[in-house]
Amino acid sequence: MLLVASANPEDYTTRGRIITPLKDRFGSQIRTHYPLEVETEVAIALAESRPLEADGLDVTIPPYMAEVVATFSHLAREAPQVNQRSGVSVRLTVANLETLVANAARRALILGETEVVPRVSDLDALVASTSGKIEIEALEEGREGQIVEHLLRSAVLTTFRRHCAVESLVPLVDGFADGLVVHAGEDVVVADYLEAVQSIPALAEAVGTFTGGDDSPAAVAAATEFVLEGLHLSKRLNKDAAGGRATYRSR
Repeated sequence: MLLVASANPEDYTTRGRIITPLKDRFGSQIRTHYPLEVETEVAIALAESRPLEADGLDVTIPPYMAEVVATFSHLAREAPQVNQRSGVSVRLTVANLETLVANAARRALILGETEVVPRVSDLDALVASTSGKIEIEALEEGREGQIVEHLLRSAVLTTFRRHCAVESLVPLVDGFADGLVVHAGEDVVVADYLEAVQSIPALAEAVGTFTGGDDSPAAVAAATEFVLEGLHLSKRLNKDAAGGRATYRSR
């Protein structure tokens, strides 16, 4: 169904809303809403997003990373800094999912890897794809990016807590208390993550919670980053970040 309404330029709001005199001419009005559940939004985004097809690259999107992208949109719909009259449509989720995969592919090509699995470090690319889809009302100019980054961190933490109880990771946190340090980031190759997982049994157990039986090196690397970032956002680990590199250590 396609509905087209026209109006005089002086009366038109330029926001795509039908002005009151025109609304009076319609017999009924149907109110719609955005997906109420994250699972529904994930399903729509996976169905509508364009798959990345490139020779020599095998793309896999971990369910928890797709959930982070959808949760980000849900949090943006509740954020007071986001103009809710303009809305936060599912198109944002679709665009962000495509951007996440594209950045993961870029990273894989730079590192000479053929498996493309989005990681937490790839979420930084969503700041750019989000900026053109929503209107942020910040009191200070230039804070738009900070607001988006805060919402992304909240989405990661919300998703992490949804699938994992921090209390169950006490052995892993205790391991960091003994001086354990793990490096992560977009320039860290898969082999480095595998080495960390193989040498730390508690980390391997936590990673298994999110890999869903996928033991591929890229899937393990992505789950490792997610666990470490979840513990950091849960205030169990410290994180030193510089550029695209992050170091996780005991608090």
